[in-house]
Amino acid sequence: MATPNGLARIETHGGKKHVNGVCHDDSTPPVRAQTIDELHSMQRKRSAPTTPIKDGAASAFAAALSEEERHRQQLQSISASLASLTRETGPKVVKGDPARKGEAAAKGAPQPVHHHHHPAAPTIGVSDSSLKFTHVLYNLSPGELYEQAIKYEKGSFITSSGALATLSGAKTGRSPRDKRVVKDEAAAQELWWGKGSPNIEMDEHTFLTNRERAVDYLNSLDKVFVNDQFLNWDPENRIKVRIISARAYHALFMHNMCIRPTDEELENFGTPDFTIYNAGQFPCNRYTHYMTSSTSVDINLARREMVILGTQYAGEMKKGLFSVMHYLMPKRHILSLHSGCNMGKDGDVALFFGLSGTGKTTLSTDHNRLLIGDDEHCWSDNGVSNIEGGCYAKCIDLSQEKEPDIWNAIKFGTVLENVVFDEHTREVDYTDKSVTENTRAAYPIEYIPNAKIPCVGPHPKNVILLACDAFGVLPPVSKLNLAQTMYHFISGYTALVAGTEDGIKEPQATFSACFGAAFIMLHPTKYAAMLAEKMQKYGATGWLVNTGWSGGRYGVGKRIKLPYTRKIIDAIHSGELLTANYKKTEVFGLEIPTEINGVPSEILDPINTWTDKAAYKETLLKLAGLFKSNFEVFASYKIGEDGSLTDEILAAGPNF
Repeated sequence: MATPNGLARIETHGGKKHVNGVCHDDSTPPVRAQTIDELHSMQRKRSAPTTPIKDGAASAFAAALSEEERHRQQLQSISASLASLTRETGPKVVKGDPARKGEAAAKGAPQPVHHHHHPAAPTIGVSDSSLKFTHVLYNLSPGELYEQAIKYEKGSFITSSGALATLSGAKTGRSPRDKRVVKDEAAAQELWWGKGSPNIEMDEHTFLTNRERAVDYLNSLDKVFVNDQFLNWDPENRIKVRIISARAYHALFMHNMCIRPTDEELENFGTPDFTIYNAGQFPCNRYTHYMTSSTSVDINLARREMVILGTQYAGEMKKGLFSVMHYLMPKRHILSLHSGCNMGKDGDVALFFGLSGTGKTTLSTDHNRLLIGDDEHCWSDNGVSNIEGGCYAKCIDLSQEKEPDIWNAIKFGTVLENVVFDEHTREVDYTDKSVTENTRAAYPIEYIPNAKIPCVGPHPKNVILLACDAFGVLPPVSKLNLAQTMYHFISGYTALVAGTEDGIKEPQATFSACFGAAFIMLHPTKYAAMLAEKMQKYGATGWLVNTGWSGGRYGVGKRIKLPYTRKIIDAIHSGELLTANYKKTEVFGLEIPTEINGVPSEILDPINTWTDKAAYKETLLKLAGLFKSNFEVFASYKIGEDGSLTDEILAAGPNF
């Protein structure tokens, strides 16, 4: 039989049924969707709560009620976080992407919630923001955040490795001069203020002004991202944090950097211990008191809140929370540390302290040992614990050969900040500094193959202080007594190579108290005293390791070979150096071993490697003078009632 166009009609049999003269192919049943939108909504399966129903006989109706109540309480908590301090109600919040309003309605989404509270300040009854809905995108997965970033945020791309490339805007690094801490009565007594301190004061009123500005900005948006997460892997001392932000990039960054709660932990999260309001796309008011630019990063310890205005650099959130931990943890007699940490097969833990360029990341990443963390830790009576759930690695000049673990961690879920990539292949050029030298990757710690999960360990056996001494006068390794450990911990020394005006490069000493002066809140001697107390209590040994120059300063001598430094670190881990023979150096009074397996003995005492002995002594005295000058700001601070501990620390410094 022919068709109207003259072609033969194709007849099929067996798999066809004719009903009312219509041929149906029933090899697969037709989809149940009536529209393409309904088909798309069927593609995504709704996540079920993981908390088990304790009463086995409970009905599905009761379970649904419980889920609805939990959902209502969660939204109420978020509404309270977003509430203005001068209005009667918090914003009307509803979960979900506003772009999917039709889908939410079809699925019977819960009604929006707004939170009533009674502030002490005069109230304004109605505002435009109180009449609108704020959609909350709550603890989204990396896949969901990728979609949000790609769709709505310019400068977001998927690279060839699967990582999400993002841009942080005009600011590509932290703004320490724009960081402020509320100086109330308690903070005035407890925190470190004045010369050398990273804490720049602001008053309560100015903080509330900036908070209101940030909250108003966030409430003016159609949607905000809310992350409820944890800090500190020690379950007894973890902190609940809530991050409210306007960008998917920020939400994914914090998803990676904080500890990710299980579904059950999320359902029982409750009220956060600390809240970040990240309105970084919106500037602060430069006419507001204490503001010196359009950027302001403000911490209020009494309110347990942090406000970010005028910078989209995600590292402000990470390091802001680290500063908060430097305040909260010592109150619990827990030492917060800016350090790397790893553990051997026998459970021996080592802490690594060091400023940029000292090799902290390289030396703490050891394939023969488990990585507890790369940057932020706590030392409590339970042992050590990582504060974070991820790593924030520098990417400039990254190569697979030099840093295979970091290279392989840059995959789906990882945030790549400010990198440059090929517009066609999307392959990243890690040598390109067009946007910034401070290119970074943020990824979950599980992406490191030898990461120890959970990120906790027993008490450290070794505390290793790393210095890249470009003056070339510090020994490759020294064993420190407690007073010396405190002295060098407070000093936080390394030397950078900087260009002078006439083009000659010479070393420049850099000191950062506790190897992280930008983040500490209390006086450095308080952290040093806690470190010494824990080292003494749990039998840890202090070491000073020079990863810098030998045989002369930079430009004359040579950098100590990395294989030699690794042999030294191995000898510390194995306990070999505890039984070695030692001799004392002049000026700094450091105990140096006479021999180490696999390391040439002549390099262990730096004077042996200098051909010009007079130049060595001159340079040694110059560095000693820099140490003394730096330490003057700490010398007047007395530890203990009689100050004897302070005198002991001062005596542990260079003597000439």
